[in-house]
Amino acid sequence: MDPLVLRIWRAFDLQPWRVEDFKISTDPLLLDKIRDAVGLYLAPPASAAVFAVDEKPQIQALERSAPVLPMVPGTPEPRSFDYVRHGAVDLFAALNTTTGKLIGTLSATHRAVDFRDFLDEIDRQSEPGLAVHVICDNLATHRAPVIHKRLVEHQRFQLHFTPTYSSWINQIERWFAELERRCRERGTFCSLDELKTTLESWIDAWNSEARPFHWTKTADQIIDRICRPCSRISGPAHWGDATSNQSPLGGPEQPARLPSYLTSPESATARSTPWRCGC
Repeated sequence: MDPLVLRIWRAFDLQPWRVEDFKISTDPLLLDKIRDAVGLYLAPPASAAVFAVDEKPQIQALERSAPVLPMVPGTPEPRSFDYVRHGAVDLFAALNTTTGKLIGTLSATHRAVDFRDFLDEIDRQSEPGLAVHVICDNLATHRAPVIHKRLVEHQRFQLHFTPTYSSWINQIERWFAELERRCRERGTFCSLDELKTTLESWIDAWNSEARPFHWTKTADQIIDRICRPCSRISGPAHWGDATSNQSPLGGPEQPARLPSYLTSPESATARSTPWRCGC
């Protein structure tokens, strides 16, 4: 490696061997949906239960071809690369954002009727008389006619959709990460029934000492965080200094362009308007 190149990398804190992926949502209701979900986390409505809901499809029952070996000082846990697959199961999960308790149902499929049946299970396990707010993604299953019919028949349920490409705003994804890290990642399952038993036991163990996740970011902080990379990568500013809109190849200074749904008058009004529950 040329020493001059290394000095330039160090001087400008460049790390060309590192890559991070990102995706900016193009949802025209991005701001409204962020405020809606975050408002339910930070200021849940009175006399209501808020659930973060999603499916984790195709959880595989994998049996390692060799036993997992124990860790030793200075050596990670060794485990075989290959495995035998004994089938898969889908998990419907609803996390109560106030109590941290989870409602889970295992299913062989994740069709619209399965999601409707899971809403019925949430209904049975929720206190009578409480409104039920469900935060979920834009999966077609959640918008099917059978779901619309059920919502009409059960007026206490209200669905709140996250923006497209924004599953990170749904707290249930954080719970799925815990499930993967603490239950599945180091497990080996000799049958589908063993996997189901393990999942059900782990959910019971979670609920026995459940604690809610603590959401800290406000909607304005999230929106401002989204706007910052937009201003850096839009237009000629992407090719020049991050703090300047002057092109390194010369030419007049050009304003950085944000997506229209972040710069329209309606979005400015939405960003300055406090969130209010519509229940």
